Amino acid sequence: MKQTRISKTFSRLKASGKKAFIPYIMAGDPDIGRTRQYISLLEECGADIIELGVPFSDPLADGPTIQMAAERAVAAGVTLRKVISFVREVRTQTEIPLILMTYYNPVFKYGEEKFVSDAVDAGVDGVIIPDLPPDEAGRLIKLSRAAGLDTIFLIAPTSNDKRIKKVASASSGFLYYVSMTGITGTKLTLEASFLDHINKVKQASKAPVAVGFGVSTPDDARTIAGVADGVIVGSAIVKKLHEDPEGARDFIKHLREAVA
Repeated sequence: MKQTRISKTFSRLKASGKKAFIPYIMAGDPDIGRTRQYISLLEECGADIIELGVPFSDPLADGPTIQMAAERAVAAGVTLRKVISFVREVRTQTEIPLILMTYYNPVFKYGEEKFVSDAVDAGVDGVIIPDLPPDEAGRLIKLSRAAGLDTIFLIAPTSNDKRIKKVASASSGFLYYVSMTGITGTKLTLEASFLDHINKVKQASKAPVAVGFGVSTPDDARTIAGVADGVIVGSAIVKKLHEDPEGARDFIKHLREAVA
């Protein structure tokens, strides 16, 4: 598989001694027009890669903040198909790597082959599907690698050596390390074994390792950037954009500065 926008971004950052800042927003929250503005804002504030959540009625990996964002987007009529069309439009304005974070049901309904084809054609760079483990993703991985779409899988703090090896071999672009056993938006609490475990994951993975779940402050981001190749911030940004849009720019800039 040739280098993607995601792998090129990590290579560029590594060469300059920097870490990736990867913010997450929900596509269509509160509407697609605002999402376009948010992507511009994130890029202006120094985002390296952007995760776009695809609204779904049953987001099992997400906490209340992103669940409510999904509800608002669903109410606005946003679907996986519309998110892919939206990416096609956004690609006329930016080359920043874009990752879709979705659940498997919409992909299954769309059809794996058509999903991969349409996503790549629109300019999507990677996909995260929390409820699709690599054990059941063989066809999607094969289709994605042939088309140049990165498949990003999740590693948990409880993953053993065998599991780490399995997930690492299935992942491209980067490996998503979940900082805790829980849902998005949970307060970050790093156990003493965290550092040893993430180092083990980094040794097993050819791809960079980015950490998400629970990263909500610049201090959190700074801590994670000290041990990972990238820092993912979701719920805190979604909440700030919804509750205090005027303060969002400074908040996002402070996160970026902490990651650098």
